[in-house]
Amino acid sequence: METITRQSPSPPILPLHVESLCLDFPGRPGVLDNITFTLESGGICVVLGPNGAGKTMLLKICHGLVRPTHGSLRWSGKGPNGVLRQQAMVLQRPVLLRRSVRENIDYALRLRDVDATERPCRVDEALALARLDHVALRPARALSGGEQQRVALARAWATRPEVLFLDEPSTHLDPVAARAVEEMISGICARGTTIVMTTHDLAQARRLADRILFLHRGRLLEQQDAAAFFAQTQCPEGRAFLRGELLG
Repeated sequence: METITRQSPSPPILPLHVESLCLDFPGRPGVLDNITFTLESGGICVVLGPNGAGKTMLLKICHGLVRPTHGSLRWSGKGPNGVLRQQAMVLQRPVLLRRSVRENIDYALRLRDVDATERPCRVDEALALARLDHVALRPARALSGGEQQRVALARAWATRPEVLFLDEPSTHLDPVAARAVEEMISGICARGTTIVMTTHDLAQARRLADRILFLHRGRLLEQQDAAAFFAQTQCPEGRAFLRGELLG
């Protein structure tokens, strides 16, 4: 696949510096506990950990949906409010409009004030990447679960985000649909978007990840290149997780 360098009129927002990030809920302290890492530009960063580790909340904080209790996020020296148009997030269960596939994608571009003369080309490119050209005029909500997830990915990518957050993008999908989603994620990354995603599927993480963040009980226990993590993770919790053991 040809790699296309993303061009943007806005200054880059990466790296993202996350420092001493904490999130507490009433009666549930330590949802996230003193998280510190730097997200550099390029590749796919996979956030791993058992259920309840804080993976989804970390993505929501980085995206701006949840405000941390303590700590800071600095996008290339900017605050979180200055980067909303240069990053996007696709949730585990995407919310699609009661419109056609094409109109779902076009609507996102209109919200971003993309010029009307440019929108049709952007939509066509997104449909082609998602391999959904043949259903472009069908109601998005009438599609299969895998196709709906690809619509959500296409809609997000059409806005040309520098960073795309994905929360369990292939959960509940059959292997064929999951593979199509994985291929689309790789295609988006190849076109210059940095991906940060959660997954419960270790095989998927092995296939896609360039870098791993491993969380357990709200703490970041390990961060390193994916090959090194899977070959010889440094923390005992990580080794137990890779062996398929249940972590308390």
